[in-house]
Amino acid sequence: MTDLTVVILTKNEEKNLRKCVESFRGVAKRFVIVDSFSTDGTKKLCEKLNNELNEIGSRLDFYQNKWVSYADQLNWGLEKTNITTVWSMRMDADEEIMEDLAKEIQEKLPKVKSPVNGIILRRRVYFMGRWIKHGGRYPELLLRIFRTGMATCEMKVMDEHMILAEGTTVEFKHDLIDNNQKDLEWWTSKHNWYSNREVLDHQMTLKNEMDKSLEQDGTSSGQAKMKRMVKNGGYYRLPKFFRAHLYFFYRYYIKLGFLDGPEGKIFHFLQAYWYRFLVDAKIYECEKKGIKMKPQGDLKA
Repeated sequence: MTDLTVVILTKNEEKNLRKCVESFRGVAKRFVIVDSFSTDGTKKLCEKLNNELNEIGSRLDFYQNKWVSYADQLNWGLEKTNITTVWSMRMDADEEIMEDLAKEIQEKLPKVKSPVNGIILRRRVYFMGRWIKHGGRYPELLLRIFRTGMATCEMKVMDEHMILAEGTTVEFKHDLIDNNQKDLEWWTSKHNWYSNREVLDHQMTLKNEMDKSLEQDGTSSGQAKMKRMVKNGGYYRLPKFFRAHLYFFYRYYIKLGFLDGPEGKIFHFLQAYWYRFLVDAKIYECEKKGIKMKPQGDLKA
């Protein structure tokens, strides 16, 4: 079993959590669940999973902490739950690792030597059961595994990445997947919630109030840094509303999103057009009223 602790944030994740934990297939020594007071069966499921994990020499510890932001919650989990393993890993409850990645972690991670302190993983997104392979969505390269104490989540309202305090990274070959089991109503509600965070993040970025550790030579994935530069230095310089049209055209036609079938058509339209148009509408509303977007609590799942 790998000397690894997996930190997972939850809020009403009864439908997703089991497949996330079970995908590790005995690879991780410990799981840390940081829950923002779920109202479904998440806590009871965690108790059951812990009993099952104990049988194979692993364990799951359940904590609850009041939600402030994703970054605050994740950093709290990394700092306050007595992680003693050599390696830590960030996972979302709706993610899972593929069998090939589980084997790769088990075989390669114990052999990683200093100065390598971070592992970049490839993520693929599923939507309505279909792998979204096109539209520039695959692979997403993310810093997800790191030596304990060597990385923190940047303090941003939206689009937070892990940043290494020191050292270098290597990339593993196989995938983790984002495969949420909740319905389209939940997905659109989540993106409406995201849009408020996106507007606040943009407002704070314009006023230089946002964490710039990634932009200022912070060590994460190169792809994450490039996307941030393109969004803040390119996308947001285009006219409001028109940029949502342009982004959808780029994703669906130039980057071949139409090859992802009907599920891809729904995904690329909602994620690249509807969501971005909604963000612009809320930016417009805030500018018209001369107000700042109010921070929001956790998603009411």
